[in-house]
Amino acid sequence: MGGRKEASPLTTTPDAMPPQVSVENQLPQDLHDAMGRFIDGHPEWDQYRLVQAAIAGFLFQQGCQERAVVQNYLKGLFRRQDPQTAMELKR
Repeated sequence: MGGRKEASPLTTTPDAMPPQVSVENQLPQDLHDAMGRFIDGHPEWDQYRLVQAAIAGFLFQQGCQERAVVQNYLKGLFRRQDPQTAMELKR
């Protein structure tokens, strides 16, 4: 008795898989159009990466210093393509 309480499998997340949350949002049409044009011109980006980078960038610029936010901010800035994908995009 009095031992450590084990965490429920429903409340823990494996270390290998970061938790993700699905977000639904309505954008003004002009912002949505600009996002589409940006993605069309930058095939290494997709809507998910763009929104993640935008949120992390906003939080970082507002002074948020949480490690996870800073890591996402830097990952968005310096994400590299794998060489195979880069070659396919150049064709």
